[in-house]
Amino acid sequence: MPINSTIKLNTGAEMPTVGLGTWKSAPGEVEHAVEHALRIGYKLLDTATAYGNEAEVGKGIKASGVPRESFFLTTKLNNPDMGRPKEALEHSLKQLDTPYLDLWLMHWPAPMTKNDKADKSIDWLDTWHEMEKLYKAHPDKVKAIGVSNFSVEFLERLLANSEIVPAVNQIELHPSCPQQAVVDFSVSKGIVVTAYSPLGSDNSPLLKNPVVNKIAEKYNVGPGTVLISLQANRPYVNVLPKSVKNERITQNLKVIGLTDEEIKELNDISKESSFRACHPNWTGWGNLGFTEAV
Repeated sequence: MPINSTIKLNTGAEMPTVGLGTWKSAPGEVEHAVEHALRIGYKLLDTATAYGNEAEVGKGIKASGVPRESFFLTTKLNNPDMGRPKEALEHSLKQLDTPYLDLWLMHWPAPMTKNDKADKSIDWLDTWHEMEKLYKAHPDKVKAIGVSNFSVEFLERLLANSEIVPAVNQIELHPSCPQQAVVDFSVSKGIVVTAYSPLGSDNSPLLKNPVVNKIAEKYNVGPGTVLISLQANRPYVNVLPKSVKNERITQNLKVIGLTDEEIKELNDISKESSFRACHPNWTGWGNLGFTEAV
């Protein structure tokens, strides 16, 4: 386990530093991944309506036999549901077979229709205000609310026009996509940053990067452990490695300490290699301002 096993949210709740991500996890595999993760000690699970696996995550939770109150559960409001957040919340709770969420995120600031086109009749800020109302009205169902994939520009608009500061901003974060400006701004406002795709997603070139492998050899760990540890070593950042293989899930829970020089070496990778694993370009919304990995 990491040196700091939890990070305190602005709600006062403790959120685990390392959790199981489920984006791109194939159907039929998520249930067993969740069951294994909980049984070996994971305390954080992350999913989303858009992933299409909330029901499987719920089955994995039930199969594990681990009490609901002993772990932290996050899911996300889907883009086509931004005009109906109350119904979407109830759907997620039913799919996950849970009485409450520890964290409910707006997945993207991009209202969409069911056929993946921009829904210009909805302002994402209005949806956030509805999420605020649900959070205040139903503390038994939603313990915290936050956002995902928000740039500084979107965060500034939200903070200037809202009552509640998001507890979390979940973003893609790895050496080839450091998003330092987003991290710094979020942290300055008391918003914890959750790193998804810390390895750079599937078949990432980072796993073969010489800097990553040099550090991995020094500590006798795999390159994935180094990349996960880079995020877990940062104040106010937690991390969501994804896997459906029991051995890898177990390995991903191990976090090592890194020196300041090693952290600098890893961060400098972006100067030579810059890419995003997640770069949607939806009809009508473009890329939401994420024009560069950095």
